[in-house]
Amino acid sequence: MKFKKYQLKNGLRIILSPIKDCQSVTALALIGTGSRYEKQENNGISHFLEHMFFKGTKNRPRPQDVVEDLDLIGGEYNAFTSHEYTGFWAKVAAPHLDLTLDWLSDILLNSKFSQQEMEKEKNVIVEEINLYQDSPMKKIYFNWLHLLYGQQSLGMPILGPKKNVENANRKMLLDYFQKQYQAKNTVICLSGKVSDSPSLIKKIEKYFANISNGDPASAQLIDDQQGNSSISVEYKKTDQSHLIIGFRGIGMNNPNRYVLQLISTILGGYMSSRLFVEVREKRGLAYYIKSAADFFTDTGSIVAQAGVANQKIQESIRVILQEFKKIQEGKISQKELNKAKENLIGRLALSLETSDDVATWLAEQEVLKNKILTPKQLSQKISKITLTDVKKMSREIFSPNRLNLAIIGPFKEKKPFEKLLEKY
Repeated sequence: MKFKKYQLKNGLRIILSPIKDCQSVTALALIGTGSRYEKQENNGISHFLEHMFFKGTKNRPRPQDVVEDLDLIGGEYNAFTSHEYTGFWAKVAAPHLDLTLDWLSDILLNSKFSQQEMEKEKNVIVEEINLYQDSPMKKIYFNWLHLLYGQQSLGMPILGPKKNVENANRKMLLDYFQKQYQAKNTVICLSGKVSDSPSLIKKIEKYFANISNGDPASAQLIDDQQGNSSISVEYKKTDQSHLIIGFRGIGMNNPNRYVLQLISTILGGYMSSRLFVEVREKRGLAYYIKSAADFFTDTGSIVAQAGVANQKIQESIRVILQEFKKIQEGKISQKELNKAKENLIGRLALSLETSDDVATWLAEQEVLKNKILTPKQLSQKISKITLTDVKKMSREIFSPNRLNLAIIGPFKEKKPFEKLLEKY
């Protein structure tokens, strides 16, 4: 993977990544702000603001004007809000790069944030919240984060509560935008059929000349200390119970993060993994069962997630805990580790086949870590991890005092589940 990084005088970072024989170009703006930068009273403001960038600019005054230029050329475009960053992107045929840069800079620098459009968008966002509320498979993750982090920023939903959405006003959006959308925490990444040339840098500099140059607020510090296991049970009349069970982990800047990713892969990263075989293939307890190592900059977790029959939930938890225990006791073979390494490296290659994939890969690392690993460098890191590294990390992380459980299903009592965790 080829790329070059530039930094303008105002602090704006630019990444150019030419891809041989690629006919598209992706322009991505990634801003280092998200729900982690919010407080209880304005929780959801990052996501609301993301929506409003598509509701009219000085040059494209109506919502349909904002999207029509890219629709006319067959472009793909979208935006997203996470806990630690917000992104805006467009992927187009390479001859339309100028139009795309004009569009991207226009929505980021010239949006009107009309109160009238805000009032309409409130209903849209409330329905988006309802979508998550009605989907236990999606909502369980946010229940898990709230269990780990409580009222801290990482424990708050990205979409915010309905009350905050309904009470939002233009001043709140402008205050947040003017504080958080700065050159210093913004990365512009172009990937695909682009040239690494001074003229392109000057062009980007021209389009983003008016970006603010202040100091954005820092992310809220997270206290992730834990004494005993915790359980969250949300009662919902469902035909299937959804659960996340796992352990507090480490942050993405921890050098052992790839060790933890390998452990997660061994547990539930593919159809021949331990959890898939034990929970689904041998016992038929779940249709979906998976594991994940979840990383924020300074904290994280490693979990198993499943949807199981209501009457089988305790059996399912017992089986998952048994697999956790084997990991904690170091019952991992060199053969399993080698398989997990090859799987991770192979999936990495598959995940970087398009210009938008590459742009996200580069910009995310730059925003969150201010340092970019190439796929080759990452593959080398993964290859060097030893069985000793994996067993040491397993003993440390898979500890009873890091264990937690979140459930959504037709249950009102925690006690039966507390007894299960006590036996771990």
